[in-house]
Amino acid sequence: MTDRLDVTLRLVRNAGRASLADLASRLGVSEMTVRRDLDALQARGLVERVRGGAVAVAEPASAAGFAARAGWQAGLKDRIGRAAAALVEPGATVLLDAGTTTVHVARALADRAAAGEGPFTVAVLSLPVADALADRPGVRLLVVGGESRPGERSLAGPLTAAVLRQLTFDLFVMSIGAVSAEAGWSEFTLEDAAVKQVALQQARSNLVVADASKLGVRAFASVAPLDAVGRLVTDRSARDPQLTPAAQDTLAALENAGVEVLCA
Repeated sequence: MTDRLDVTLRLVRNAGRASLADLASRLGVSEMTVRRDLDALQARGLVERVRGGAVAVAEPASAAGFAARAGWQAGLKDRIGRAAAALVEPGATVLLDAGTTTVHVARALADRAAAGEGPFTVAVLSLPVADALADRPGVRLLVVGGESRPGERSLAGPLTAAVLRQLTFDLFVMSIGAVSAEAGWSEFTLEDAAVKQVALQQARSNLVVADASKLGVRAFASVAPLDAVGRLVTDRSARDPQLTPAAQDTLAALENAGVEVLCA
């Protein structure tokens, strides 16, 4: 549930005001479920409930940013991170996206390098991801330039895109805000979507790391069609129609598009 709260919060904050009907449509859940999630977010002081929906609360970015989400479903994200890191070939040059899950990918890569399974050259789009890899044996760390977004501590903007266009990667590990059969891969901000679009073009192969709460969801900014990605690493609940009913059509569409889906 906590990861669905994350998605719901981002949708409300991005829109400023969101209706129950729109949130239910974008999340692929019932309006009753949305009401419960909004009540939980209001209890944390992150949104304000209004008739028919919710409005964003003018909180510091850190209150709804990386630090607030880092501990949500940490064990699940660790499994995803280790499964994704296991797919990286020794000697590869990897670009790691921003996001809480990619921090777990970074830690797993560092563990592999320390165990002699590297080396790895890793470029990062996030300060927390950089911190997870700094001074780790067997890891050559490259921090891609750009503006650090308050709260998220991710690197975005035209400078980031310009630097990425000068580089090539064996693998791009992309985090994503949402993916659906209808909208493909999508993000909550235009800045994030733009950086991901460039990164996808600069990598010979790519995979997405995303927990099941992101499946069946439509965010605001399109990143790419489903077949732009080779693999998705998600959690086991994605295959359970009772736990994640909204994910099922998206899983079928991904597999029809030739995307390999791995559940950790």
